[in-house]
Amino acid sequence: MSAFTPMPISDKQQLLVKLCEQFEDAIFILDEKLRYLSVNANYELMLGYTENFLLGRPLGIYAAEFLSEDEQAVLKNLINSLDSTGFCEIDFSMANRYGQVIDCHITYRKIYLEETPYYVGTIRDMATLAKNRKKVVHLLNYDQLTGLPNRKVFLSQTSELLLDSYQEVVVVRLNIDRYRNLASLLGPDAINTLVENFVLRITELELDNLRCFSHFGGDDFALLFECNDANMVRHQLDSLMQMCERPFFLNGNTAKGTEVYCHISVGVSYFPENGNEFIGLLTKAEKALNYVKQQGGDDVCWYHKAINEVNAHNIQLESELRAATNAGQFVPYYQPKFALDTGMITGFEALVRWQHPSRGLLKPIDFIDAIISHKLSLELFSQMAVQIAEQLTIWQGLGFDQHICINADAAEFSHPDFFDMVSNLLVEHDIAAHQLHIEVTESSLIQRHANVKKQLNLLKELGICLALDDFGTGYASLSYLQEYPFDFIKIDKSFISKITDDRTQRAIVKAILDLAEALDMQVIAEGIETEQQRDLLLDMGCQYGQGYWFGKPMTAEQATVLLTQQHLSKNNPS
Repeated sequence: MSAFTPMPISDKQQLLVKLCEQFEDAIFILDEKLRYLSVNANYELMLGYTENFLLGRPLGIYAAEFLSEDEQAVLKNLINSLDSTGFCEIDFSMANRYGQVIDCHITYRKIYLEETPYYVGTIRDMATLAKNRKKVVHLLNYDQLTGLPNRKVFLSQTSELLLDSYQEVVVVRLNIDRYRNLASLLGPDAINTLVENFVLRITELELDNLRCFSHFGGDDFALLFECNDANMVRHQLDSLMQMCERPFFLNGNTAKGTEVYCHISVGVSYFPENGNEFIGLLTKAEKALNYVKQQGGDDVCWYHKAINEVNAHNIQLESELRAATNAGQFVPYYQPKFALDTGMITGFEALVRWQHPSRGLLKPIDFIDAIISHKLSLELFSQMAVQIAEQLTIWQGLGFDQHICINADAAEFSHPDFFDMVSNLLVEHDIAAHQLHIEVTESSLIQRHANVKKQLNLLKELGICLALDDFGTGYASLSYLQEYPFDFIKIDKSFISKITDDRTQRAIVKAILDLAEALDMQVIAEGIETEQQRDLLLDMGCQYGQGYWFGKPMTAEQATVLLTQQHLSKNNPS
C-alpha cells in the first residue's frame, strides 16, 4: 500500500471552498462582531446580494438601529443564545433583495480559531423542504410507472368510502393474463409500455361511478366504484373486457408495431352484500379473481360463497394428492388393444386410477387437472412407469410379449430428467424398448413444441414406439405427422361414436386411414363400443382398436387372466 501524502494547506483551503459552493444550503461566515466575512453561491442566489456587497456589513445588512422591533428582538435573542451555548436554531421569514419573503430554517454555530470567535450560519429554504417532502409522499403513495395510487391509498380510500357512503361500494381486482410470459417475451421496456398503454385505455373509458383506479404493481390493479346499485358496474366491466379485444401496438404504429392482446381476469365483491369491512371485501374480490384464473382467465367473477368451498376443496385436494404421491396410491388400470381382424390382444393402454383411502377408486376426471396445476405430473408419471415396467417384467416371465402404452404430456416431456428416467427404467427391469409405448396428446405438442420434438427423437432412437393420441382434435395434426417420428395414430373416439350412421364421420376416418398408410403409420381406433363399428373399421382398413366392446380398463390381475386365456387358446385350439 502506498504511503498517504497530506494535502498542502492551500489545496485544502481551495477544496473546502469548492465544497461549500456545492452545498444546497446557503452558507455564511461572520466575524466576532457579526459582520460578513464570506458567503457561498447559494447565499448570493437566495438573498440576491453578491459577496462583494455583503463583506463587512452587519448581519441583517443594516445597522441594528435601522432594523424593525421584531428583527431587533430576533437579533438580541440570537446573540444571547450564541453567547450562552454557542448554538442557535430558528425558523424565520426574511425578505430578499427583490422583496420576496422566504420562509427559512437558520442555524448558527460559534466557533473559536486561536481564541478568535467566528460564526458559521446555514439557511435552508423551507419551500425546498416542502417540495422534497411532497416528493417523498408521492413516492410512498403512487406507482412510479403509471402514476396511479398504490395499494395503501386504495385501502385508505375504500375505508373512507365505507364509513361515509350510503350507497353500494364495489371493489374490483384485476390481473393481466399470461403477464409473466409476456414480460419474458417482450422484455422490461416493452412490458412497461404495454402496462402504460393498458392504463391509458382504462382511463380513456371514463368509467361511470369510478372513485379510485389503483396500481398495486406489475399486472395487479384495483378499481373502486360507488353507486346506487352494484349491478350498474357490470356494464362498466363489460366495457373493460371489450377493450381487451383490441390489440395493443407497442411502438404506437399500427402498421409496424408489435401486436399484443392483453386479456384480463377480474374478481368483484361489494358492500353491503359481501360485508362492510374493507379488508374483507378486498380479500373476497381477490378470491373471486383467483377463481377466474383457475378456470383459465379472461372472465369476470362476482364473489359468492361457493368460491370458498371450491378453494377449500382445492387446498384439501392438493394436500391429499401430495400424500398420495408419497404413499404410492396411484395404480395403473389396463385397457386392452385388439387386432380387429383376429381379436387377439396386442397390448394395453395404462390408465391411472387413484386408490383413495376414504373415497375409493377415483378416475382421472376427479384429479388429473389438479395434478397438472400443482405440478405433480412427473411424480405421477414416474410412479406409473415403474409399476408398468414391473408388470412387463412379470408378463415377460410368463411368456407374454404384449406392450403397455403410457400417456405423457408436456409437463413430463419438458423435465430435463425425463429421458434418463425412461431409459434407466428399461435397463433396470430388462425390458425391450418396443414393449413400452408412449402416447402424446396434440395439446402437448402445441405447448412445448421444440423441447417435445427433441425428447421424442431421443425416445425413438432408444427404440420406444410413439403414438399420437386424440388425432384430429387439435389444430395442426397434419404438420405433426410430418415433424414427429410417430409409429401409431390413435383416432379419437369422437370420430368413432356415430361412424355407422354418419357419412361425415366415415369420410374423416377413411381420410385418416389413407393418410396413415401413405406415411407408413399404424392406426388404432378408440372408443369402439359395438360390433358394427368394429366391422366397418375393419372393412375400411383399420388394423387395431380399443373400447368397451373389447374390454374396460382392468386391474393387472384381470389383464393377466385375459392374456393367459388367450395364450392357452392359441396353443391349444379346439
